[in-house]
Amino acid sequence: MTDTAYPEVPVLVVGGGSVGLLTAALLAHHGVPAVLVERRSGPSVHPRATGIGPRTVEILRELGLDTAVDAAAVDLRGAAGKAVARTVVEMGAGDVVTVPMPTPSAVELDTTPFRLRGVCAQDRLDAVVAADLARRGADPRWSTRLVGIAQDADGVDVELEGPDGPYSLRCARVVAADGTHSTVRTALGVDTSGAGDLGKSMINILFRADIRPHLRGMSFATCTITTPEAPGLLATVDGETDWVFHVACDVDGGERPEDFTRERCVAVVRSAVGDPGLDVEVRSVLPWRPRSSLADRFAVGRVFLVGDAAHTVSPLGAFGLNTGVADAHNLAWKLAAVHHGEAGPGLLDTYAREREPIAAATLDQAMRRLADPELHWGRGPEADAARAAAGVWAAPVVHLGQRYDSAAVVDARPELPSTVDLAVALDGSPGSRVPHAWVDGVSTLDLVASRWTLLVGDAGDRWLVAAAGAGLPARQVRAPWVSDDGALLVRPDAIVAMRVTTPVRDPARFLAGVLDRVLARPVGVPSA
Repeated sequence: MTDTAYPEVPVLVVGGGSVGLLTAALLAHHGVPAVLVERRSGPSVHPRATGIGPRTVEILRELGLDTAVDAAAVDLRGAAGKAVARTVVEMGAGDVVTVPMPTPSAVELDTTPFRLRGVCAQDRLDAVVAADLARRGADPRWSTRLVGIAQDADGVDVELEGPDGPYSLRCARVVAADGTHSTVRTALGVDTSGAGDLGKSMINILFRADIRPHLRGMSFATCTITTPEAPGLLATVDGETDWVFHVACDVDGGERPEDFTRERCVAVVRSAVGDPGLDVEVRSVLPWRPRSSLADRFAVGRVFLVGDAAHTVSPLGAFGLNTGVADAHNLAWKLAAVHHGEAGPGLLDTYAREREPIAAATLDQAMRRLADPELHWGRGPEADAARAAAGVWAAPVVHLGQRYDSAAVVDARPELPSTVDLAVALDGSPGSRVPHAWVDGVSTLDLVASRWTLLVGDAGDRWLVAAAGAGLPARQVRAPWVSDDGALLVRPDAIVAMRVTTPVRDPARFLAGVLDRVLARPVGVPSA
């Protein structure tokens, strides 16, 4: 490190992919002016994921970005979610097997009422979030890479190389969102465990071509192409002319990623579509390989790992990106609370305590699906029985139903009452995401609005007075998960921090003690 005089940066985010961008957005949303550095010159134009899960939609809504992201999504209502065909031409002629996009049931809408109309490619998501960062006061610095990092008890020194040359920053804390091969994680000496590389090396071809005449009105999220000339997976980006095609790279047979020249990629796409004269513009070519790995630690001192820097999830299930967004959501409010002096530094210890088990469970669920994709896609009693036998949870439970157990939750109940029924899993227990319920036409998820919130029963007037004294917003709720004279204290990330089901002698004192405890302030032990 140099002897440069360092400016103070509250939080530096390293990495400008989806998780890094959303980390910076969430920090700014909570009043922390984050700096983000990314080695690329701007957000990636090459989507690596398209599935935005229900919990991520809730987080986007919290940021006020759900409408913009929905507008950027491909409208797949009533379309096929997954298709299988020899070529696109033959699919358009009717030679196709499809799995319809699942329509949310009334029960599902009772657990999470906010949905996108279809898939949203990662580049489109990133464009929405990146465009919003300036409005929020975040400081994105493109074409800038981290080349050195060291920390002490009081801060983190980083060395950066930007468009104008090298410079240094002194940061209170650093969030590493710099991907599977994280420079920060390596510098910290954090190892990874897990299965590692899985299956074949792949080539991801981003291309532009108008294949709509061959589809004859059909639409889909993904289509497995089975022609021997170019077997692979075709996925929509915009539903019209932008697509990605994943094809295997036979490394064992002597192929190399660099063998996939633009000319070869055009030929591969034409074979997959089944149209030898198709006008194809190859926009980008990326090699990749499915991987499953977990960092041994998600936090080292003042540095925190999120997204692929912390865990790389095999793609089936669309758990990878969404798990990373959940990392950012968990961490951002805690960093903000410590930055604003509302919490003690011990609150930050709960990030790794809460997210490491969730990531491990999610990796396990993705791996269980890998051997048989029908464990994820299958519908009906036979599929349910196969999932139960394989220990596979319902996808909504993986996305929304998992629970936290840490010092930031009072009397946590980490065990899941159901791995099949999300409504059963979201029962108001401490550590779970607060259940959705309509209160005067507003969801309880919207009532939380990124702040500590008290939800009380019909006979909760004393709780309302206590909340007012503590400066907390509070609302009465009629729901089976809150008793008439009980209360739920909900964290800014919509996680239930405390639930009381019996009368409390002094609600104001009790509530103050709970807040001191979960925020790692000098603890006043609550007494009932």
